[in-house]
Amino acid sequence: MIPFRLQSDLKKLFPVVTFVAIALISLAMAGYAYLATQQAARIKFTGDVNDAQDRIASRMELQLSLLHATKALFDAHDGRVSPQEYKAFFDSLDVSALFAGLHGVGFMRMVKEGDEAAVERELATDFGGQRKVHPPSGLPWRAVTVMVEPHDAFSDPIIGFDMMADPARRQAIEQALDDGKEHASGYLLMGENTGASRNFPGFLVFQRSTGKSAGGESQTGLVFSAFRAHDLFQAALARTPLLPVNVEVYDGEVGADRLMFRSETPPSASLGERFLTVREVRMANRQWMVLFRPTNAFKPPSSLVAAPMMLGVLGLLLAAAMAMLARYQQQALEAGSTLHATMEKSLLEKDLMLQEMKHRIKNSIARVLAIARQTAAQAADIEEFSSSFSARLQAMSASQDMLTRSRWQKADLGDLLRIELSQVLGKDLPDGLLEGPQVLLDEAATQALGLTFHELATNALKYGKVGSLTNALHIRWRLEGPSRKRMLVLDWLEMGQTDLDSPAETGFGTKLIDLNITRELGGEINRDYRSDGLKVRIRVPLPG
Repeated sequence: MIPFRLQSDLKKLFPVVTFVAIALISLAMAGYAYLATQQAARIKFTGDVNDAQDRIASRMELQLSLLHATKALFDAHDGRVSPQEYKAFFDSLDVSALFAGLHGVGFMRMVKEGDEAAVERELATDFGGQRKVHPPSGLPWRAVTVMVEPHDAFSDPIIGFDMMADPARRQAIEQALDDGKEHASGYLLMGENTGASRNFPGFLVFQRSTGKSAGGESQTGLVFSAFRAHDLFQAALARTPLLPVNVEVYDGEVGADRLMFRSETPPSASLGERFLTVREVRMANRQWMVLFRPTNAFKPPSSLVAAPMMLGVLGLLLAAAMAMLARYQQQALEAGSTLHATMEKSLLEKDLMLQEMKHRIKNSIARVLAIARQTAAQAADIEEFSSSFSARLQAMSASQDMLTRSRWQKADLGDLLRIELSQVLGKDLPDGLLEGPQVLLDEAATQALGLTFHELATNALKYGKVGSLTNALHIRWRLEGPSRKRMLVLDWLEMGQTDLDSPAETGFGTKLIDLNITRELGGEINRDYRSDGLKVRIRVPLPG
């Protein structure tokens, strides 16, 4: 039995013990809340890192599409494109506006040691003056730069430069010659080997181009793209909304001599090293090490758990205090679980969007390459190629713009016709030219029909009598069949011509139309060359 005096002392100490116990529990809950907040902040920053990495990858995919288009040009002409033709091609693509960060695109010819004189004569003819292959080399092969755009005072010294003489360039060139894929060089101080007045950190991407000489022998060369590293990555990351991320890009491994880019906005002094995220990224078959740190603009999510509870001098009953703590703990667990589920869903959606974007970019690149090759094969000269190729790219771009504005959902058929006809026939389209109900097209139908309408309008302008659009051109469409098996029927009528006969040969534009309608959309197209004009009927199934 406890003595009465001891019982009295224990009762006096009970409030103190209760206060200490509740204070310790409150501190433990505060620590848990702090850890939960830190985890939520890390998850949020990981989302920003994924966005920054996606922007860099998308920019490089866009840059490589220009390299592929340049390769298609040289492949189509067996590597024999004059400087004037190449400049016209380069200018027609509006490179400065669409490909920020690109320093130049050029072509190199593979030359055996001892055969430099032929190339030097070619350079003297193309660019004037005495052009020498430089620097001296004892290697059996030389990769001599014979063309580069934009060609200015800064890029002129690279004409005649043997890139095989530099070990960093030589490794990427040999890899590109070996497998035909694009290969990026390591970190380079661009211009230091050519005697240029200004040098800057950057890198090059090479891809093999093979054609046939007049004698039937294989002629091997390489197309290349040169990049200012700072301008390239700055253009990728400068899109709005700006990300609260400091980025450092290193070639291969982290090291001061391998630093290619560092964001101008410094990392946060308090969160920078704690939230440091390192990613290995492979671009153009070259490994980059990318470091991401939050900047002062990064705002961590607010705490989802109440601060440590303060007990007043009057105190709280132990049961009430424990009940309150239990309730806050339950809320913290539920909030943490909800936050985790939300972040996982967000990461999954971003991954799906990235995969879909990569798939669309690859499809677009494949279509651009196919159009480039076919247009080059059909064109009589570089001016015709540039005009036809640019017009078809603009037709694709118009369809892409409509889909982008609708968040890649649906595009209106009437709007698509007005855009494509306006590009070819002018913006003042008369009333009554188009007639039909509203029809919403999916992505595949929008892109295929956009190119089809562009080709039909171009043919109407070239061969038809469209001086008065109201009388010479009429476009009507309707829907047939039940809702789940609807069929779009579109009639394209060109009138005012006499004794119209079907053409003896089928051009690339007609083939492109037929492929878009029959293969891409699973429809059919019929052309009726009548005595008073041309009637084209297009039937395309629409998804239910």
